[in-house]
Amino acid sequence: MPSFAPGSGLTTTEAPFIEAAKANGEIYIEQPFDLYSADNHEAWRRLYAQMLPLWERYANDQFMKGIENLCLDPQRVPRLDDVNKFLSKLTGFKAKAVAGYVPAFRFFDSLRERDFPTTITVRRLDKLDYLPEPDIFHDIAGHVPMHTDPAFADTLVRFGDCAHTAAEYAQSIKDPDEQIRVLDSIIKAMARFFWFTIEFGLMRRPNGKGLSVYGSGLLSSAGEIAYSIDSPDCQRYPLQLEWVINQYFEIDHYQPLLFVADSFDHVFSLVDELEKWMKDGRLNNVAPGEPLVAEADLRSFLDAQVG
Repeated sequence: MPSFAPGSGLTTTEAPFIEAAKANGEIYIEQPFDLYSADNHEAWRRLYAQMLPLWERYANDQFMKGIENLCLDPQRVPRLDDVNKFLSKLTGFKAKAVAGYVPAFRFFDSLRERDFPTTITVRRLDKLDYLPEPDIFHDIAGHVPMHTDPAFADTLVRFGDCAHTAAEYAQSIKDPDEQIRVLDSIIKAMARFFWFTIEFGLMRRPNGKGLSVYGSGLLSSAGEIAYSIDSPDCQRYPLQLEWVINQYFEIDHYQPLLFVADSFDHVFSLVDELEKWMKDGRLNNVAPGEPLVAEADLRSFLDAQVG
């Protein structure tokens, strides 16, 4: 790995350190904290200041407790080691730096081990509302506060269990063409469920007092968090497994349709049901459409060491 000057920057899509790591085939990396530039820290500061009042208005109570428990610095990009000192004591989870894309099975298997693959780059200072790919604000300020809640953390671990079940199921199919077809459908179902819960989930507040946000994609977007609760253009339906696994999504615009969970116990129970449907073959023919399943994701399940 070549050396990089302190403060040279870890800006999303513009970080030589990340490109070098990818060129070396690295997935898990160290967080080179001294490379963050003044602009990187300023981007974090502005994002945090922008989101805090929105979190206070729209976010789930568990998320707000998580923000408090993590002791995030509103002024500077966090060190993952500091985050993990608080996080691991609460649920055993750790934020683990990655260079970028993590194949699907490996991502879910990391959750099973209570490791959360975490992007370390920061979006451009002059494009704070545009997110070409996840950044550290999305992952640490959007995802990780929820990981401090035991019920939510256990739900993520169950996703990892489901990935192992999916790999075993797919590997048991003898016909190669049918194996790929079925696995594509199962991964699509898992991705859709994850998207409409962990990434873009809404939840009923206690005592019928409206809705709150627990999905990280909403919790890291100043525009979409308010849209998800207040806009008449957003459709909101009760979270049901058969609806979610057959609902396609697109990532380049506000979500026109979201699902509302009753509680974290509700989400957890549906992950159990997802695994049961998988074993029964009920995920073998979900509706076509987005997301497209990459070859690397299919291969990650077929090559997985399970059983």
